[in-house]
Amino acid sequence: MEVILKYFSNLSDNQVAQFSKLEELYTYWNEQINVISRKDIDELYIRHVLHSLGIAKVQPFKPNAKILDIGTGGGFPGIPLAILFPETEFHLVDSIGKKIKVVNEVTKALGLKNVKAEHVRAELVKDEFDFVVSRAVTKMDDFVKWTRDKISKKQKHTLKNGILYLKGGDLTDELVNFPKATLYNLTDFFQEDFFDTKKVVHIPIKKK
Repeated sequence: MEVILKYFSNLSDNQVAQFSKLEELYTYWNEQINVISRKDIDELYIRHVLHSLGIAKVQPFKPNAKILDIGTGGGFPGIPLAILFPETEFHLVDSIGKKIKVVNEVTKALGLKNVKAEHVRAELVKDEFDFVVSRAVTKMDDFVKWTRDKISKKQKHTLKNGILYLKGGDLTDELVNFPKATLYNLTDFFQEDFFDTKKVVHIPIKKK
């Protein structure tokens, strides 16, 4: 938990309490339904919570913005971002129902009012969002196909509406079809070794 306060020092008492509960909640739910690898549960705050919040360092979300988290798994990056931005709406989806059960239980335990979780394939979501976020669920070509019709035309943020994607490694080949993509190295924001190859990829999407 200290690592969250190291990089996000202006949290309210309620936000500190919510972030503090994550370890207990995920340890419990991971024993019922495996959503995080066993080795990662011990590194929850760096590998999952802080990693998710890397998106916030690249683009803080405005009140009343709408964010779609595709392939959220156990709730990452959506739940940490929803704690950080309580006035932003988050829609978390996953094609695996038991993972959404964990998301709903964690959301309820934290008292988050700005999260809607749904067991649905990304292609079937019928709404418009300022940004679509995710953690490396598939190759970028496929991901862009899923999301192209879900991006709102109305701009509220510094970055253009589109995709904010957490990914690691060399992305040269994967992004060859996306010349407007911008890569943000998480080492510019976080000092921990885990982030050495981790990036946030921003791809602006113009709705046709």
